[in-house]
Amino acid sequence: MDMTNNKTFLSAGDAGSVPGSALDTAVTDASSRRDFLRQSVGLATGAALMGMVPSGVPGLRSAAAWAAGSDAPEKKEVRIGFIPLTDCSSVVMAAVQKFDEKYGIKIIPSKEASWAAVRDKLVNGELDAAHVLYGLVYGVHLGIGGPKKDMAVLMSLNHNGQAITLSNQLKAKGVTDGASLAKLVAKKEREYTFAQTFPTGTHAMWLYYWLAAQGIDPFRDVKNITVPPPQMVANMRVGNMDGYCVGEPWNNRAIIDKIGFTAVTTQDIWIDHPEKVLGTSADWVAKNPNTARAMTAAILDAGRWIDASLANRRITAETVAQKSYINTDMDVILERMLGRYSNGLTGTQMRSWDDKNHMKFFNDGKVNFPYLSDGMWFLTQHKRWGLLKSDPDYLAVAKQINRIDIYKQAATAAKVALPKSEMRSSKLIDGTVWDGKDPKKYAASFKLHA
Repeated sequence: MDMTNNKTFLSAGDAGSVPGSALDTAVTDASSRRDFLRQSVGLATGAALMGMVPSGVPGLRSAAAWAAGSDAPEKKEVRIGFIPLTDCSSVVMAAVQKFDEKYGIKIIPSKEASWAAVRDKLVNGELDAAHVLYGLVYGVHLGIGGPKKDMAVLMSLNHNGQAITLSNQLKAKGVTDGASLAKLVAKKEREYTFAQTFPTGTHAMWLYYWLAAQGIDPFRDVKNITVPPPQMVANMRVGNMDGYCVGEPWNNRAIIDKIGFTAVTTQDIWIDHPEKVLGTSADWVAKNPNTARAMTAAILDAGRWIDASLANRRITAETVAQKSYINTDMDVILERMLGRYSNGLTGTQMRSWDDKNHMKFFNDGKVNFPYLSDGMWFLTQHKRWGLLKSDPDYLAVAKQINRIDIYKQAATAAKVALPKSEMRSSKLIDGTVWDGKDPKKYAASFKLHA
């Protein structure tokens, strides 16, 4: 199968500008929810969330000394691309809250239209770095899904916080979850279409993994297309797809606009899964190692600040909701940033809950380390779905891309604790365990594959 030729759908309108007047009717016990959101301002924990890094990481002065001397950033201004998604928040807040100044740089966030645009601008040097899909960076490095260029992952930006949205048209046919969707697809009444945001990206892999876990082949049983994140809601409204996987706030936006419901969150697929990363090209890091460390440290500080209190999360939501960033109603962002979820269904199928596994940007430093096993997992799924025709040297590729050396030095400057291992283990929704120990066997173990 050739997934690089997926058609990209764009709408004439701006999905981010749809009004939010349906908010009160879309959320159960809306007045209580608004009370919760108002109260969140006063619930700052004040926790510093700062751990000390083990000694022995060489080559760094104190953060205050970075603006001069041998550790001075090679570039004083860094242009970091982002897509209008909630998980761009630590990049934006690093600039808005001036964490960048501490490390002698100025971060200039650059709003981009699509992941393909981010890819191209990273490759040709128009962007210094980007808030970017984990799997996109790996795809470019291996020459799948676009031009080939050696790439680098400097840090993980967030865990969790994506979802799969299904249309109200499916709900009218009795679909409320994966099992009922599988029954409908099996009837073969028509071809059902599902959208992801980039062929090698995280949303594509979450969508394919979830469909396959329900017994639905994402290429033989249904059609899949590529749609930029901010255009998901508009495309579902006009009937271009039956479901999509995307980051927030575009899943909650679909509920508030009464066009869809949340079938599953990605944290239900994999608790604390890797999501966006701070990505750049390998040659950019080679030319600007001090800038790379400064940029990473500043965003570590921003992620820690966001996660430090509910009040900071509210400030973040108010900031990134603005037109220059995500361009939607603040409450649409804040609800799920605080873990206040509603699935958008009604009657006995309606569910509202407090999700402790909501989007996290720091989580005592557990979020940001660029685990080798995280990068390797995306390679196993690229192999599973035919993007890679043969097994790569999984560990070698991950070591090339994930710049743990840069991260450790940035973590030293930001006083962020390091994990004991460069690998981690997780159990996914279908019961399989991923630990990175035998990626070739893991990639070949799935019943449904290309």
